[in-house]
Amino acid sequence: MGNCCERLGPQKNTYVRVSLPAVCFVWQIAMIILFGVFIRYDKESDAHWAEYKVKNNLTDKDNDFYFRYPSFQDVHVMIFVGFGFLMTFLKRYSYGGVGFNFLIASFGLQWALLMQGWFHSLDLTTGKISIGIESLINADFCCAGSLIAFGALLGKVSPVQLMVVTLFGVTLFAVEEYIILDLLHCRDAGGSMVIHCFGGYYGLAISWVLYRPNLHQSKRLHGSIYHSDLFAMIGTLFLWMFWPSFNSAITDHGDGQHRAVINTYIALASSVLTAFAISSMSQKRGKVDMVHIQNATLAGAVAMGTAAEFMITPYGSLIVGFCMGIISTFGYLFVTPFLEKTLKLQDTCGVHNLHAVPGMLGGFIGAIVAATATEEVYSKEGLINTFDKEGKYANRDMGTQGGFQAAGTCVSIAFGLIGGAIVGFILKFPIWGDPADDHCFDDEAYWELPEEEEETLPPVLEYNNHMIHKGQDITESSFSVDQS
Repeated sequence: MGNCCERLGPQKNTYVRVSLPAVCFVWQIAMIILFGVFIRYDKESDAHWAEYKVKNNLTDKDNDFYFRYPSFQDVHVMIFVGFGFLMTFLKRYSYGGVGFNFLIASFGLQWALLMQGWFHSLDLTTGKISIGIESLINADFCCAGSLIAFGALLGKVSPVQLMVVTLFGVTLFAVEEYIILDLLHCRDAGGSMVIHCFGGYYGLAISWVLYRPNLHQSKRLHGSIYHSDLFAMIGTLFLWMFWPSFNSAITDHGDGQHRAVINTYIALASSVLTAFAISSMSQKRGKVDMVHIQNATLAGAVAMGTAAEFMITPYGSLIVGFCMGIISTFGYLFVTPFLEKTLKLQDTCGVHNLHAVPGMLGGFIGAIVAATATEEVYSKEGLINTFDKEGKYANRDMGTQGGFQAAGTCVSIAFGLIGGAIVGFILKFPIWGDPADDHCFDDEAYWELPEEEEETLPPVLEYNNHMIHKGQDITESSFSVDQS
């Protein structure tokens, strides 16, 4: 499918001096107005907490801030540092990778607080949304879906288009999350379904609609250099270290959160070894490809998201990480080239291999683990706590729960593909200032860049060089005097 804008030519102008400020100013003003109308502090962040804790015989230690804030900070670092630096691998698009990640996450979290608030915490009597520390964690989760989609589009779209991707991405995320978690009553603590599966397929669908048949004109820039890969590896390490917090941040206090950290930690370690193994095996001389290490080493945590708080057992977590490291690395080796050649799908960061497929498999893994859960393994209270078997869901048997978990995965795929296709067609209109085919993956299109420095020696070497030449001058001068 060709990009209809591309055939027209003249509109391939990256001038966004009007459109980008207009979108940023107007949407930020809209956020201010909507926050003023709807958003209020919850009881644990409001100044009335002092009265509330006395009335209910609580202490400040019972405030959810002290329990959730460490996890929030870890997730926040992942969103802005981890995702941002992971996208700096392109040799001439590091500003765009980390800078546009900063932009769309900052807008996305504001819109997410509203969208998720309307679906989950709107007080129908007052018409207000109460937010606290858990709301901030969920807003970051919501942003993650759009940042994953950004990975598939990296270097090929304008910042205005990215804002549109985020606006619709957060909206679609809030709707599919409500369907999966509230209507189907699925459990998905780490977001294999609602975050990774949705975000991956959302970005892939947009990229497919925006296919550029002449993208090879920017092939010289579609790659990495030594230091850009090193910066991207910083992002990988931040994500790798903090992912146990990501998968456990909103789980139940106590054993659920404890178990989610352990399971994610183990799966991550396992996926690293298999990623290295397959990467080395794929090369004639056994050398390791940094692309595989930057991405496939994280696949175990993505697939563990849904089942992280379940009793999957430590060796089960190892198996998940083991398999995901293999599947993800094979994806980079064979599936991504196949998709581009056969389905005309240009996936810059390979989100299909790190997010879409591991997220989908993680959803189905969670369904299997849920369907096989027994009272003997969990205890009666354990089943109730882990799967929220209360109210109208108290009598739902575990086989049915597993079926709903699988259905939730299908919902996330459908929302990602259909929503992404619709947004992709919107982005095809020639009004967004996206780059021409021969100017993709280049920061120069949207960033003021420092002047290219001439090849100069460091000051110390320059001084030493000067002294050497000075000595030569003196020698030559003495020689000429003697000759005279």
